[in-house]
Amino acid sequence: MKLIMGNKNYSSWSMRPRIAMKVAGIDFEEEIIPLRQPDTKSRILQHSPAGKLPILVDGVVVIWESMAILEYLHEKFPQARLWPPDLVARTRARSVSSEMHASFATLRRGLSMNIKRTPRAVPVTPELQADIDRIVSIWVDCRTRFASHGRFLFGDFCNADAMFAPVVNRFSAYDVAVPDSVRSYMSNVMALPAWQQWTAEAVSEKWSIDEIDSIGDE
Repeated sequence: MKLIMGNKNYSSWSMRPRIAMKVAGIDFEEEIIPLRQPDTKSRILQHSPAGKLPILVDGVVVIWESMAILEYLHEKFPQARLWPPDLVARTRARSVSSEMHASFATLRRGLSMNIKRTPRAVPVTPELQADIDRIVSIWVDCRTRFASHGRFLFGDFCNADAMFAPVVNRFSAYDVAVPDSVRSYMSNVMALPAWQQWTAEAVSEKWSIDEIDSIGDE
């Protein structure tokens, strides 16, 4: 099994299946295709006609799109419980994960994932604040309703936490003001060995994207 990813400092979509696989203890190899390089697109197309990362290759099976990869992992490794076992919790986890997959365009544009960034705030527009508020409300609701026994959105770590992991970086890197309960959840995610490994490897990368690194420097 091989996970083909973008470079770790910036690739939020790649972070999602990788952190899930690490937390679940799934064995895999990985290949990095740096983003926004002259040969990035051609290299990706060697593996998937969609032309996007990440891509999971498992023998003859090729899966692209982070949500599809997470669903495949859930089906192949049911013992990992990458979705909550309870039906109500599992339905909610899938719903908020799908919302993360499809929404929050202003947040994605204005607060790009950047693991190396020294935390510092940027101006927050009403549109960006609306995205932030919605994510905070999701996290608070999930933690309140489904996490009485654990440290993550649905108690134990699951695919929903993987889907929101890059947002944890965004909120931290851009010093977003959040309630203490949300800050506690973020600390739990950032304490994961899988997160710590991703961070160490991202910091050691040589690639840079000036457009992202300069956000807030105007």
